[in-house]
Amino acid sequence: MLVINIFNGLVHGALLVIVCSGLALIYGLRRVVNFAHGSLYMLGAYIGYSVAAHTSFWVALAVAPAVMAVVGVCIDRYGFRLLQDRDPLTVVLVTFGALLVIEDFVQSVWGKENLSVATPDALSSTVTLFGSPVPAYRIGIIVVGVAVAVGLSLWLRFSRVGLFVRAASTDPATTAMQGVNTDTLSATVVGLGTALAGLAGIVAAPFLALSPSMSSDVLIDSFVVVVVGGLGSLAGAFIAALLLGLIQSIGAVYMPDTSAVLPFILMIAVLLWKPAGFAGSRT
Repeated sequence: MLVINIFNGLVHGALLVIVCSGLALIYGLRRVVNFAHGSLYMLGAYIGYSVAAHTSFWVALAVAPAVMAVVGVCIDRYGFRLLQDRDPLTVVLVTFGALLVIEDFVQSVWGKENLSVATPDALSSTVTLFGSPVPAYRIGIIVVGVAVAVGLSLWLRFSRVGLFVRAASTDPATTAMQGVNTDTLSATVVGLGTALAGLAGIVAAPFLALSPSMSSDVLIDSFVVVVVGGLGSLAGAFIAALLLGLIQSIGAVYMPDTSAVLPFILMIAVLLWKPAGFAGSRT
């Protein structure tokens, strides 16, 4: 039983890795606390639902992140870039307003009832894990989470654009003086971060029910992960996401009465021990 709980925690943690890596990327470069990130995750899930209904899940897996990447570039161009010299509180209020707009849009187009996406046939079977059957699709979620974590780490460490992202996250003015187009770089990062939110949405669609409330559910967990891991730190976000997934999964079984507050207990404990989070504020 404990093995299955740990496995479920890893599944939830892998999903949080996909969501929170985008949030950490955007904060690391733009220094924007994006309250709309959860609603972007939700929008990606609903777009994937519509695409899957007319084509297949695999097409939706490609289309939803691509559409959300375009949405992210527009958000950066007509939102973050125009607000970059404003007070941080103003930016927070704008992103919160965007959250409400996106939620109303989703309810207007898809309604308020719960929806679901069918599990693809290739992953609809079960796999025996330590003597217990587990859905193959959940293993697929872990694989996607690992692929995102490894891919982003390699991209940031070894690609030229990744070098620019790390430099701009540390000192955007000096990076711009070196000839880097920081506006284009920011649009790329916000587009990528939003695409990851969309990817998480369509990946979660066969696993979780689609509803307008799913944005607030993941947003709370995402901010706990980003704060615990260290603002703007991808490595810290990866560790915190897996840890939070395990705590929630095991806590729901062994401490059901207090499981809802466990993420906040984790956040308070980590911040008291290390106020900058696990990895500080590095990308």
